[in-house]
Amino acid sequence: MTAPILALTPGDPNGIGPEITAQVLSEYAEDDSQHGIAVADATAMRRAVAALGLDVEVRTVDSWDVPKAGAGVIDVFDIGVLGDDLPEWGTVDARAGRAAVTAIEVATQAAMDQRVAGIVTGPINKEAIWAAGSEHLGHTEMLGALTGVTKQDTMFVVERSLKPGHHAHIFFATRHMSLRNALNSIDVDNQADSIRRAHRALQVYGIDQPRLATAAINPHGGENGHFGDEEIEILRPAVERVNAEGLQVAGPIPSDSVFHQALQGRYDGVLSQYHDQGHIAAKTFDFDGTISVTVGLPILRTSVDHGTAFDIAGQGIADAGTMRSAYRAALDYAPFADRIRAEYLPR
Repeated sequence: MTAPILALTPGDPNGIGPEITAQVLSEYAEDDSQHGIAVADATAMRRAVAALGLDVEVRTVDSWDVPKAGAGVIDVFDIGVLGDDLPEWGTVDARAGRAAVTAIEVATQAAMDQRVAGIVTGPINKEAIWAAGSEHLGHTEMLGALTGVTKQDTMFVVERSLKPGHHAHIFFATRHMSLRNALNSIDVDNQADSIRRAHRALQVYGIDQPRLATAAINPHGGENGHFGDEEIEILRPAVERVNAEGLQVAGPIPSDSVFHQALQGRYDGVLSQYHDQGHIAAKTFDFDGTISVTVGLPILRTSVDHGTAFDIAGQGIADAGTMRSAYRAALDYAPFADRIRAEYLPR
């Protein structure tokens, strides 16, 4: 495989995204096994470099195929939205929102055209993109519209592990809804469908024979119905259904144990039943090393899982750990870009 090219969208130019993007690109500048290119206004990236005090040159490029310049140089595909008139750090601004949206559009098109192996996205501000005229709730919906996909899943990848070389993956049966509504929405059919999609995603992203477990909902897995009957009525029948189809899925396993077992290497992935169940487990163990992959897109997309941090933007103190992890994950998954495209490209 040739050295993968990755497009990095810093997100809102008034947040910490340009800083953490510049930091990571500067760290990888002399590594010829990859080529990361920021998709942003060059002026915004130069401002970020100055805030960090980095001794690097920001080079503008107009082609994805340009050879790397090497140490001390980071490349920017200049989108030309803001020019020299940059809005202030830490402010919600419609022009900044337009710059964030444009960068996502440019990077996504490059990935769809197979000019880059994937995209790595920084944090956007929803109020800013809405002020710019975007009708999307966020990154996920925007990327779905740009790629023609209507069904997407979030896959958390936890970089650290209790077993060397192993990464735990966490999927979500439900996401952004109240806990009450999330639990009410789970039934045997959609639970089985969530299991199938998670199992297939692990295969697409490089684990040929995945070991997947489902998390229980109730304390101690319900204690045979004494603490709740969702395990008996919904989760267990769904697992039995998919196993009868040839999958090998464990569970439901009490949630106070299953994530630890995944970190030990017993499982490659866990299906979390609601948003915070999986988020708390992953972020408590490895906040900076937990990144998000959007499964279901016909392109590789990894992302930080934090916000714009307007309160510290421009101070040069933002921690680039999650962006670094997202970039490393994209490099790990880049060899599967063709498989991802083949699996999820709308037909």
